[in-house]
Amino acid sequence: MIVVDVEASGTDERAHSIVSVGALELEKPGRQFYEECRIWDGAHIMDEALEVNGFSKEQITDPKKQGEGELAKKFIEWALPAADRTLAGQNPSFDRDFLRLATERAGHTEWPFAFRTVDTHTLAYMHMVKRGETPPLEHQRSALDLDAVLNYCGIPREPEPHNALTGAKSHAEVISRLLYGKKLLPEFEQFDMPWKS
Repeated sequence: MIVVDVEASGTDERAHSIVSVGALELEKPGRQFYEECRIWDGAHIMDEALEVNGFSKEQITDPKKQGEGELAKKFIEWALPAADRTLAGQNPSFDRDFLRLATERAGHTEWPFAFRTVDTHTLAYMHMVKRGETPPLEHQRSALDLDAVLNYCGIPREPEPHNALTGAKSHAEVISRLLYGKKLLPEFEQFDMPWKS
């Protein structure tokens, strides 16, 4: 499984651009990927998105950085050796769609991933229900964002600003704990799973 996190210049994959990608292979967690890029010419920028990911406008428009299409190609080349190329993460359709459109815009690489993904939100929701807990709601909708899922799994909230590799590692740790009931990465070893104690 490829656990991925995309940081972008906004939330619309057609109007905004990737600014960084972090990933790791769940079955081989030491196999990791992290790259940054400049936005594609004409991509929109949301100030709120930059507040989340910590990049400046100068950083994401730096002509010395590789383009979004180059980054997408490197990510695909990195991911191809994985035995299971299912994309996973918190709201992985966001990451999948940004990467797919970056690949289409570049026109140099065939998209090798399926539409189906594994979502940590769904895993956590199911895990809670199976344990007899009620998932938290806000405005009559699930409130299991990444920080809530991390907290449920005994892990502190993700540091700010968000970094794509830190995000991917957080998603992978959560997936391992929810699916297999075991810790995955050394940086989370000190945090115990609440349901194990």
